[in-house]
Amino acid sequence: MPFGPASRLGVSLFDETPPIESVNGLSSEGLETIINAVYRQVLGNAYVMESERLSVPESQFKRGELSVREFVRAVAKSDLYRSRFFTNAARYRTTELNFRHLLGRAPIDYAEVRSHSDILDAKGFEADIDSYIDSDEYQTTFGENIVPYIRGYKTEAITNLVQFTHTFELVRGASSSSLKGDLAGNSPKLNSLIINSTPTAVIPSTGDSGTFRTPADAPLTRRGSFGTPSSKVYRIEVTGYRAKSVNSISKFRRSNKVYLVPFDQLSQEYQRIHQQGGVIASITAV
Repeated sequence: MPFGPASRLGVSLFDETPPIESVNGLSSEGLETIINAVYRQVLGNAYVMESERLSVPESQFKRGELSVREFVRAVAKSDLYRSRFFTNAARYRTTELNFRHLLGRAPIDYAEVRSHSDILDAKGFEADIDSYIDSDEYQTTFGENIVPYIRGYKTEAITNLVQFTHTFELVRGASSSSLKGDLAGNSPKLNSLIINSTPTAVIPSTGDSGTFRTPADAPLTRRGSFGTPSSKVYRIEVTGYRAKSVNSISKFRRSNKVYLVPFDQLSQEYQRIHQQGGVIASITAV
């Protein structure tokens, strides 16, 4: 499930688009829909000119010679993908975009990024692409017939709070492409953040009436042990708590809370909030 309302997080178009799956007996229009969905996901929502399309893999897919997974592999190994996201991009930018395009999430930590860098050094570009598509995670999540999709804002797709916040460094609204719609361009966005396990601010989308607003009478609540005065502290804004009392006027009465949490207890606190039904609206360093 998502951490909170997708519209507030700026990923509503991703959340409201169901996974696209290939099934037997699809019409030519249905097959074309899947092909376009693969281009859109694997190429980071970038525009693909007619002359850039992969005519041979497309024909093989339409004839049933390639599964969705193998068509994804063909696109990810193509000169088109290589020129956009490998040849002209910094090493770690390539890796973080591979995670976005092929697994739909941000990297978990520096060790995961480093492992793919080692594959690139030892075996090259195509072997690294295979390592994503042949992984147990890809097979379990997408199998042979589901087009990969953005899922890094959902609790079942990530392992910790830091990874959740990094998703929004890679994805913020379905209208932006991986490169042209991102100010980072070919430069890495997550490198130092991943190395230091640093969470980033998740700022609610503007214009949404449900955006978190700190109530005038909401005191700051300190959670956990703060250790030394120099310990990093983060402000977590939470909304959407449900009243538990059966005698309350509404079981769905909304309540906003603000917590100050030391860095080493962020993951524990996120689990507590999630278990209590709260919605994380933003996370910022104090």
